[in-house]
Amino acid sequence: MTAFFDTNVLIHAQGSGAKSDAARRALVDGGIISVQVLNEFANVLRLKFGLEWKIVAAAVADVRELFDSIRPLDIETHEAAMELASAHGFSFYDSLIVASALQARCETLFTEDLQDGRRIDSLVIVSPFAPEE
Repeated sequence: MTAFFDTNVLIHAQGSGAKSDAARRALVDGGIISVQVLNEFANVLRLKFGLEWKIVAAAVADVRELFDSIRPLDIETHEAAMELASAHGFSFYDSLIVASALQARCETLFTEDLQDGRRIDSLVIVSPFAPEE
């Protein structure tokens, strides 16, 4: 299974507790992220958690080592995101995540921001924080 990870999974993995444990379990096998995820991760660490840039840079470097691939954002991703936002009613930034995952031919998108179990073409949305049935 090729997985794509949204920023919220990376952020939760930084903490402690049930959500953090679930995030780390999802990340064990690695996968793919985009530059957007790296940007959002750095921004949250700096603004929400108030970390110094040196610590943010080290955390971003650790994340870069974890993933098989880091996808760029390009005009094709932008255009695909515009279509996804229009067709599915997603926010533009969520649409960029979905577009990147589809372009990377991922089977799974780990996120808490979209409906768990929803399918978009060949991609299945999975919340690692959803209660197990």
